[in-house]
Amino acid sequence: MKLNRIATLATAAVMLSSAAIADSPDAGISEFRIGILGGENATDRLRSNGCLVEKTEALLGVPTKMYAPADYNGVIEGLLGGNLDMAWLGPSAYAKVYLSNPDAVEPVLTKINADGSFGYHSIGFARVDSGITDLEGMKGRKFGFGDPNSTSGYLIPSIEIPAAGYTMESGVHFGEVIFTGGHEQTIVAVQNGDIDAGVSWADGLGNWEDGYNSGAFRKAADAGLVDMTQLVEIWRSKVIPEGPIVLRKDLPADVKVKMVAMLASLPSLDAECAYGFMAGEIKAIAPISHADYEVIIEARRRKSM
Repeated sequence: MKLNRIATLATAAVMLSSAAIADSPDAGISEFRIGILGGENATDRLRSNGCLVEKTEALLGVPTKMYAPADYNGVIEGLLGGNLDMAWLGPSAYAKVYLSNPDAVEPVLTKINADGSFGYHSIGFARVDSGITDLEGMKGRKFGFGDPNSTSGYLIPSIEIPAAGYTMESGVHFGEVIFTGGHEQTIVAVQNGDIDAGVSWADGLGNWEDGYNSGAFRKAADAGLVDMTQLVEIWRSKVIPEGPIVLRKDLPADVKVKMVAMLASLPSLDAECAYGFMAGEIKAIAPISHADYEVIIEARRRKSM
């Protein structure tokens, strides 16, 4: 997707949404509920996304609640059960929701990187002092993955690593393959030497020592949980389409319009809030559609067969 097209779409969406807001009726809801995927501890997730609560309450005029379940499945089930109204999902989590109920949510926006792209990578990493520099060096070692419903933390590695010749099972090439529970847990486990290597996500832009421009490494580095100079990249996936911000499909139309307008304008109106919400430095929050995730949905479908 070209940057100029993204900018045009984003501008059009904000202008259209802003015009509709002026004439829209009352929200027609008694509260608004936002789900935050796992990836860091619940306290940090709620803090980094807290600005959305204030903005949503001011926009919709109803109490706004934020939920940070222990794992990805908590948000997925919340959306499927109609107990959440919005979430920023990874592509694999969106695929699970869609395959379970295609009428549950609709993707509306996504994060645009500083260079105008809208993708990210699953990054395999180890400690510098481990001597591990690639997957071959992980022979007999302990490899950690985040969450079964994470795109970068499991789905894509589970496809691309075997394609590179390494079976994703304990005791074959890797000594042990485990789930850590989330991106932050994986990063901390490698940093502390509890596992030999892990995978997490990043845009792959900017400087490694900063945790790149955006992603789980950037959030962990900003929080002081990791010293990136003590870590080394050992594997990188192909580009993964950035995950969608989704809204519950049966929300009132005026609520959807208002939320899309507010979120799309966030980087320009409140860069600090956008930084916390989008896990680092970004260029924009722009429109996205279901069609952008069909490849991931098919990959998820095949994994479940």
